[in-house]
Amino acid sequence: MDDHARKLIEAAVSAMANAHAPYSKFRVGAALLDSDGAIHTGCNVENASYGLTNCAERTAVFKAVSTGKISFEGIAVVCDQDDIPYPCGACRQVLTEFCDAKTPVYVALAKNPEQYERFQLGELLPKSFRKLP
Repeated sequence: MDDHARKLIEAAVSAMANAHAPYSKFRVGAALLDSDGAIHTGCNVENASYGLTNCAERTAVFKAVSTGKISFEGIAVVCDQDDIPYPCGACRQVLTEFCDAKTPVYVALAKNPEQYERFQLGELLPKSFRKLP
């Protein structure tokens, strides 16, 4: 496991501990590496009105952006279930706003983080919607 992956996955596992998932019981953590080398974390926050739920990835992005960071170099997403937590379409689109297509996305299970998968964001959201120049 490379150093970036290890640090991000470990931070995502820690963030997962704060997940608020009383409805789905699907606890997710994310860790986002900014261009200055700082890591921003997030967890999923569910709401009784499911449409108001926020995913861990978007929580991490929004936290980072709220501190002035808008350029990112990698993200890790973990969960406490048996299925790999691939980012949903909304999270992929939000990441596309702040990351380039080659940004690494690491996904893993918290109980076995050494067996992670690595993708480039562009693989997860090909032909993404982008703002006009």
